Amino acid sequence: MAVSRARKSPPLEAVPPLKRLFTVHEYHKMGEVGILTEDDRVELIEGEIVVMPPIGEGHFGRVNRFNDVFFAFRGRAVIHVQNPVRLGLKNAPEPDIVLLKYREDFYSGKFPEPDDVLLLVEVADSSLGYDRNTKVPLYAKAGIQEYWIVDLIHGEILVHREPSKTRYRGIQNLKPGDTIAPLAFPDVALAIADLLG
Repeated sequence: MAVSRARKSPPLEAVPPLKRLFTVHEYHKMGEVGILTEDDRVELIEGEIVVMPPIGEGHFGRVNRFNDVFFAFRGRAVIHVQNPVRLGLKNAPEPDIVLLKYREDFYSGKFPEPDDVLLLVEVADSSLGYDRNTKVPLYAKAGIQEYWIVDLIHGEILVHREPSKTRYRGIQNLKPGDTIAPLAFPDVALAIADLLG
């Protein structure tokens, strides 16, 4: 008597799920229609909506300190605090502090773009790895001329200058006792101790 054997199906190939990536226009439209609100701690990175961790006391205290120190640039730059910067079609990060080229309308009706940025600052505690590994190549590729990471864990400021396609060629680690002048304002020396608090 013949025994019937079930045929084995060829193994299925694993198909990775596809991501639905968004443009900057779609991302901002989500805010306009209420899908995303001002209370959502998100930013658009390479077309993906990234949820940011809650801001801690040390973090917002340093942001406030920078805002106060950067008041020295009033009338020479626009101080842009935790607001989006448009970097092409797929990126709209919300850096902690940005010095923008001065405009009398304070960028009403226009999102700042890379050519508008004089200095970009991220304050990092739990986000240190993200700011180093994701934001450094993102900002370098966009041509941001100067990017500072305020490293609250190690008590230093990492100054990035000379952007290339994926990184910055010039990096300085500054500690209390050091001073720095932003590239856009070489006449204003800032004490690292004042910035770190």
